[in-house]
Amino acid sequence: MTNSLTFLTTEQRNERTKNMDEMTTAEILKVMNEEDHKVAEAVKQVLPAITKAVDHISASLKKGGRLFYVGAGTSGRLGILDASECPPTFLVDPDMVQAVMAGGGDAFTKAKENSEDNAAQGETDLKAKKLTSNDVVVGITASGRTPYPIGALKHAHAVGAYTISLSCNNRSEISDYAECPIEVVVGPEVLTGSTRLKAATAHKMVLNMMSTTAMVKLGKVYENLMVDVHASNHKLRERAKSILMECTSATYEEAEDTLKKAKLQVKPAIVMLKRSVSYEQAKQMLQANEGNLRKATQES
Repeated sequence: MTNSLTFLTTEQRNERTKNMDEMTTAEILKVMNEEDHKVAEAVKQVLPAITKAVDHISASLKKGGRLFYVGAGTSGRLGILDASECPPTFLVDPDMVQAVMAGGGDAFTKAKENSEDNAAQGETDLKAKKLTSNDVVVGITASGRTPYPIGALKHAHAVGAYTISLSCNNRSEISDYAECPIEVVVGPEVLTGSTRLKAATAHKMVLNMMSTTAMVKLGKVYENLMVDVHASNHKLRERAKSILMECTSATYEEAEDTLKKAKLQVKPAIVMLKRSVSYEQAKQMLQANEGNLRKATQES
């Protein structure tokens, strides 16, 4: 019987580390660092596919759709990380970007490796989200053959949701179930088969790129500033004031006062300062321009 994993790039042995157990600490770290340099280049090779994915994601979110990340193990955890950071960074509803992980939320901190083998469970867990044709589903698996996200993509396709796959092997099985397959081939891992290393780094980069760029397209960013940041603690309130001062000629005191009047919302605070209007007027201007701050601050 042939081992079904041996043909996968992510499972092959890295020639540079075959004597890793005999290397010094400095030698191990040096080769790991050098191998990590290859990740960004691998991501660069699939930028056209990522562009296609982002355009579909942003179009769906503008229509009220949702973005779902589905994965198991490290892939699932990366999905949870990216999804959980969208509300505080971009002030979006937690339902807009969600993660569905094999084994449920408990699997984030305690590995449940056998849960990834159940394709039917991937379908069931996604069904519970009441998926619609406005939604987008990203199936994440380094090997490209994990049943759980494949089952989820099959269900997504059945309901008409847009499907994206993210893997680290050429001609991945999951690519057959995605309208937009993204295969980031980073090569054999330093530690054979440990895809929490280069493969996971590549996946985190791509997920960050997709969510951040989609939010830019949704008007959540002005210039390169987080103008929809959720100012929920001292650090973020100070960041919000800095953004106000950066975007306008306001002093620290003026930024602080305006931010309070704007109920800690940066976007209307910027409009208030730039257009010399009230909070309510600023909200109306933003609404009239679909939340686009650049348009809302332009003189009519």
